[in-house]
Amino acid sequence: MTADGPSLTGCRVLIVEDEYLLAMELACALRQRGATVVGPVALLADAEQKIREGCYDVVSLDVKLHEATTYGIAADLKRRNIPFIFVTGYDSTSIPAAYRDVICLEKPFDLMELFRYLEVVCPL
Repeated sequence: MTADGPSLTGCRVLIVEDEYLLAMELACALRQRGATVVGPVALLADAEQKIREGCYDVVSLDVKLHEATTYGIAADLKRRNIPFIFVTGYDSTSIPAAYRDVICLEKPFDLMELFRYLEVVCPL
């Protein structure tokens, strides 16, 4: 960890986010920390494809993409023991009980909190 926060060099982060500006800000911030950004992807079908491709270490997962929820993706990630974090505009209490053990950052969130989580779960 540097004075400015953790280094994420070597960490591949898949961003699943339908808010364009947030996705771009997040991608830029992760790249500045040394992470390799996969995506961002904004459509459920594209996210499912990226999940199948497996070109990431951890997933930043918005709970809702347009009108679809991403709980199916979350179930797949959980079943395969792939770390992910929910990034959502919804209150964390609205997350189904099956995912209460998953870190949930409510928008707007502190990027340093996300960086610290990624530093722990990424194989650096």
